[in-house]
Amino acid sequence: MSARPGVRFRPRARLRLSVAALAGALSGALVLGGAGGPAQATGTPPSSPPPSDKALQKRLDDLVRTAGGPPGVIALMQVGDRTTVHRAGVADTRTGRPPRADAYMRLASVAKAYSGAVALRLVDRHRLDLDDTIGRRLPALPRAWHKVTLRQLLNHTSGLPDFSTAPSFLEILVADPRHRFDSRELLDFVADRKLLFPPGSRYAYSNSDNIAVALMAEAATGRPYEQLLEQLVYRPLDLRRTVLPQGYRMPRPYLHGYDVTPPAPPEDISEAISASGVWASGGIVATPKDLNAFVRAWAGGRGYLSEEVRKEQRRFIPGAASEPAGPGTNAGGLAIFRYETRCGTVYGHTGNYPGYTQLAAATADGKRSLTFSINTQTSKTLKPELLARVRAVQEDFVCALLRR
Repeated sequence: MSARPGVRFRPRARLRLSVAALAGALSGALVLGGAGGPAQATGTPPSSPPPSDKALQKRLDDLVRTAGGPPGVIALMQVGDRTTVHRAGVADTRTGRPPRADAYMRLASVAKAYSGAVALRLVDRHRLDLDDTIGRRLPALPRAWHKVTLRQLLNHTSGLPDFSTAPSFLEILVADPRHRFDSRELLDFVADRKLLFPPGSRYAYSNSDNIAVALMAEAATGRPYEQLLEQLVYRPLDLRRTVLPQGYRMPRPYLHGYDVTPPAPPEDISEAISASGVWASGGIVATPKDLNAFVRAWAGGRGYLSEEVRKEQRRFIPGAASEPAGPGTNAGGLAIFRYETRCGTVYGHTGNYPGYTQLAAATADGKRSLTFSINTQTSKTLKPELLARVRAVQEDFVCALLRR
């Protein structure tokens, strides 16, 4: 097969090595008490007016021109009923098609907010309780884990070992990136391990947590997690372009994700890995438009959660960062993070996955929202300089959002 201009194709063996190098994305880099410090001082000074549309566009243009940066970026801002879309670069290097608000993309760890939404909606309906334990709901899991509560799973203080860092899991992934895992058996990869620490004693971001959350929801209702997403998240919020696939294929059209390693041209890895290996912790695919609708409700939409449950959701752990860290100073709640920027505070979630880095955030009343998506991966361990630049640009967009 001849390579088309602008896209790098690798032999299968080399692609496997690429996936192995990016496998840390699936583990969320296992943040151990990581703090999300302030964004780099490359944004607009605090005393200045909010960035203009022209200034925001320049920030995006500069981002896609950065060595090792994303081929494309799209930022969707909504204030009340008014939506503004900023974009730069391309969604597909082969065609030059620009990023669009109705194109699918991998949400990465933002999917954890969706499993959190399922769980907290069930708490509101008295089908689950935040003090429910693994021992009560999932007694077949290791006895050493039985005292872990739903609350501790949702705020990443459970101590569960991360299945996506297990050598046996990574061995399968490297051998066959498109391997179809049994998503409900992912915790088996660490079933022989004890907790990393006593439940509730510290913060450690772990993909295992949200797998257990989804399994708890299934145990409490007798319904598959995918049906619970449809019933409790998609339908109430009219999310018509949000799915949880099991395979590696993306719905069309989609924002292509790339491995960008100069001087080689970007390599399309959008469909390199099966979503079954991340499931409730990172497998959801949606459009920027649908993601925006979700985060408005999740961060503060009236009626989506009761005030009592919302209060529990917002019991934040200072310094508990999402992965990658979001703009400003981070703190972690129940499947939601608080981002305190120089211009004010927003709430949401971030994520990174081979080919994608995501931020979805909104104000506490849900009336102002931002989704910010780039089509390459960055984290505190993978291209940290790029992450610092991305966080600074995100903070400028938060400032524009809050001051309009």
